[in-house]
Amino acid sequence: MYSPDTTKYLIHISLNTEGVVEKPDVVGAIFGQTEGLLGEDLDLRDLQRTGRVGRIDVQIVSKKGETTGEILISTSLDRAETAILAASLETIDRVGPCVARVAVVSIEDIRVSKRKKIVERAKEILIERFDDGTIDSDELLDDVRQTMRVEKVGTIGEEKLPSGPNVIESDAIIIVEGRADVINLLRYGIKNAVAVEGTNIPKSIVDLCEKKTTTAFFDGDRGGELILRELLQVADIDFVAFSPRGKSVEDMTKKEVIKTLRNKVPVEYVRDQYFEDTAELPTDLSRQPRAALAPGDVDRSDTADRVGTGQKRAKENPSKVPVTIRDHMEDVKGRNLARFLDGDMAVIREIRSEEVEKAVETLDAPAAGLVVDRAVDQKLLDRLVWKGLEYVAAKDFKGIIKRPLNIRLMKMSS
Repeated sequence: MYSPDTTKYLIHISLNTEGVVEKPDVVGAIFGQTEGLLGEDLDLRDLQRTGRVGRIDVQIVSKKGETTGEILISTSLDRAETAILAASLETIDRVGPCVARVAVVSIEDIRVSKRKKIVERAKEILIERFDDGTIDSDELLDDVRQTMRVEKVGTIGEEKLPSGPNVIESDAIIIVEGRADVINLLRYGIKNAVAVEGTNIPKSIVDLCEKKTTTAFFDGDRGGELILRELLQVADIDFVAFSPRGKSVEDMTKKEVIKTLRNKVPVEYVRDQYFEDTAELPTDLSRQPRAALAPGDVDRSDTADRVGTGQKRAKENPSKVPVTIRDHMEDVKGRNLARFLDGDMAVIREIRSEEVEKAVETLDAPAAGLVVDRAVDQKLLDRLVWKGLEYVAAKDFKGIIKRPLNIRLMKMSS
């Protein structure tokens, strides 16, 4: 459009002709009708030849017998000379055989525009391109501690299974899929994890499960399900935890790991609810009933033992306020009650069991699940699926012909 090497100002001129003209006609009119008008020093041809005026850019369009458009002329003249040159262009009254009206719209200072671009780009560079040179002591310490923890990955048994340093001494262990999972847990101070390294469960794992409180912590995918199925057949497992949907254990953050392990569920729940009648394991147990960790699970100098055996102790001192699905099941059993729960296990709405159908239609708050002291049939289940519920805990399920894949069904114990 214009040469940046010769430009201080850019003249914007509007053009309107009473007829159809083309670009060569406009350029010819500019040179022809300004020739000799301003003297030799400001002759347009001479200015362009010496590079003080850039090329003339014409942008026009013809419609309904008229031509309109814009003329752009770049100059390296001073302000006064540029103003005179711009004014001289307004004397053009014809383009070819057509009557024309030419007017100066604006004169843009290219240097100002460049300065604005420079400032904006400088701001972007300042924010995005500079490395953060601030020093965070906590981050430095965490980096060093993580390195120390990762270096402590060892092996156990004849199979040389990857494991944390506390597997043998701890009274509770976590079984994961592979070495990368063990390493990730070590980063967060969890030192009692051991990997099965495949679907063929090693004898060392079976022996450990007989002696220690064991939590199976696998990816929430098909591979994790297959490993868990085999593990339940050959080993004595106490609890089960699955990573959030779409994430593997090795990719989880510290917060996600601790939350998932706190939400682990008793193995009886998983075995009874998902291994009977060929029902499949859920791919996300992160919203299952939480088994609270007791103080006895925590080594106050380390995060590792937060996933210990405190769940069994917690059963000895249950909270009066239900905090898990299992708590709500026990609370409504035999009372002919139904509760819609949110994602934090809080009660959104409590009603009589026979009023569930009506309540589903009028429920405004988003609910994660339903706990109800009655049987659920296919019609009610379809309504609950449509409402977006993630799980239903009921006294029984009758006449369920089509079991939805996106909702978990939990049967209350007798």
